[in-house]
Amino acid sequence: MDGTVLVADDDRTIRTVLTQALTRAGCKVHATSSLTTLMRWVSEGKGDVVISDVVMPDGNGLEMLPKISEDRPGLPVIVISAQNTIMTAIQAAEAEAYDYLPKPFDLPDLMKRTARALENRNKAPKREEPVVGADEPDELPLVGKTPAMQGLYRLVARVMNTDLPVLITGESGTGKSLIARALHDFSDRRTLPFITVTGSDLSDLDGPARVLARVKGGTLLIDEIADISDEIQARVVRMMDVPGDHVPRFLASSQHDPQSLIEDGKVRQDLFYRLDGAAIAVPSLRERVEDIPLLAEHFLNRAEREGAPKRWLSEGAADLFRVYSWPGNVRQLENAVRRLSLTSRAEEITRSEVEAVLGNQPETGPVLRGGDSDKLGESVGRHLRRYFDLHGAMLPPPGLYGRIIREVEAPLIEIALEATGGNQAKCADLLGINRNTLRKKITDLDIRVTRRRKLM
Repeated sequence: MDGTVLVADDDRTIRTVLTQALTRAGCKVHATSSLTTLMRWVSEGKGDVVISDVVMPDGNGLEMLPKISEDRPGLPVIVISAQNTIMTAIQAAEAEAYDYLPKPFDLPDLMKRTARALENRNKAPKREEPVVGADEPDELPLVGKTPAMQGLYRLVARVMNTDLPVLITGESGTGKSLIARALHDFSDRRTLPFITVTGSDLSDLDGPARVLARVKGGTLLIDEIADISDEIQARVVRMMDVPGDHVPRFLASSQHDPQSLIEDGKVRQDLFYRLDGAAIAVPSLRERVEDIPLLAEHFLNRAEREGAPKRWLSEGAADLFRVYSWPGNVRQLENAVRRLSLTSRAEEITRSEVEAVLGNQPETGPVLRGGDSDKLGESVGRHLRRYFDLHGAMLPPPGLYGRIIREVEAPLIEIALEATGGNQAKCADLLGINRNTLRKKITDLDIRVTRRRKLM
């Protein structure tokens, strides 16, 4: 590689690793922990490519992109971020970043992208305005802060700009079609057609040819692949094997988990192994209970924008939402919230009003069932197996042990602190750890402590 790379990241280890790798590859490198310094270098005309973190001590890297584009049109900016959400990828696209990688990133992959950016310097592709379905009435939002959703965001970002076929699984109403649309809208194929087909579209002999003509090398989503007959699945196999320059990216969705698709014979093995380039399992609402208030607020705000009165959930109403089983997932939650936004007698939606609405839907039930049928270890084991399944044929990023322990440890300490009214001495005693150890964990895990009198 030949050129100068500007690196901005507040993590000294990342700056060191990138500096060494890029220098060995033949580049000149200027590295800084300050966006102010980065912007000064850019304004002085330094650098052929920028690699920048998002969250920096003196600002937000994404917010600097328009200024960089104004000062140095065509200067490629590769965004790297630990804020691994769909919205970060969307914001990077909207700000016309040359490329986006979530942390932890694969160093060889970043080096290849940097080499490509250096080759195409001053010809950085202008991003099209992305089509975001989150605020359209017929789409479900990609909203959530739970580990289950963060893992989903990271995987989507990782496979977004590849040509790998993707199998998207999840219960009805979880948002599988929205994941498929996001994979297309923020990929290199976003200017090409996005086509969704079912078995009926491929039922006659000319069906596959018509579909391929419509998609024109864009993205093809085969909806509910398990509902398609064996004969039509064979046609899909032949479609995927057609050579040429205008082969689409193949996506498929199913309400069944990948293992049952094969074991129960719902999908031909030759088709399954072609589609299973990457597997994305969209979590049910029961697997991300803490996202429910956030989603409810999203739907209430959307209803208000559309003309409904301003509404919010009372504490009792929010509690009932959390323990409901939501067999219809996010779609069912949206319908319930929309109805409440129109029928609630006051601005604050009461628990009794929620009971009246949910009473006409499938029976409620606890999210986690006690007893031997669902021990904590078994529940954790299921989540861990699903986490590995999310990565398909790839292994998760290194450091898995620390990440899993952190995800279990943080809610344990938060709940213990809540139970002891924020009294750290009582919390340490409850957990059976030293008070100084507890304080360090509170700091390391960024746990917010609120002192209050505990009502028993």
